[in-house]
Amino acid sequence: MKFFIDTANLAQIKEANDLGILDGVTTNPSLMAKEGIKGNEAILNHYKTICELVDGDISAEVLSVTYEEMVAEGKILAAIHPNIVVKIPMTKDGIKAIKWFTDNGIKTNCTLVFSAGQAILAAKAGATYLSPFIGRLDDTLWDGVDLIAQIANIYTIQGFQTEILAASIRTPLHIVKCAEAGADVCTCPLDSILGLLKHPLTDIGLAKFIEDAKKM
Repeated sequence: MKFFIDTANLAQIKEANDLGILDGVTTNPSLMAKEGIKGNEAILNHYKTICELVDGDISAEVLSVTYEEMVAEGKILAAIHPNIVVKIPMTKDGIKAIKWFTDNGIKTNCTLVFSAGQAILAAKAGATYLSPFIGRLDDTLWDGVDLIAQIANIYTIQGFQTEILAASIRTPLHIVKCAEAGADVCTCPLDSILGLLKHPLTDIGLAKFIEDAKKM
């Protein structure tokens, strides 16, 4: 399973990349705004900086809502760097745009996915990645990880090549469960990635090793 970090914070991206396990980055308008990045030129430059930091796919989200505008904006984003993946919302116009980008050799990430039906449409349109938001599904008292498993089963049966990118990750356990359910990629905050490192027995064992080493 690939590891992407879901942030626009350059320090966090660098820290995750320095671990040696980072495969890419996802962002969205909310994450950009959180870092105080405003204005089209500033956003484009920020994407370029991220591409220079990480050798992997970088999802850059369109802000448009119509097919024509999505295509026009996506072309600009794709021109930033070869690693840019154009992030498109799961809408009727979004599916049309994904098909256009697929036909023109531009990678896409279909975002805001909450059902298996949506996942089938995105795969049919040729999306490179599909982003089911499992945390937000959990908030509605549905099991987001169950959706990952359902989509993985459908994609295997049908032979779809779209990669399942589990998004809206809240905890390290979410990451583990998504790996079990068949997610191809997991995108999450830095805290969730670092949380995988932690276990009290590891801390206890390391302290014991250090203590015994002092006696040698």
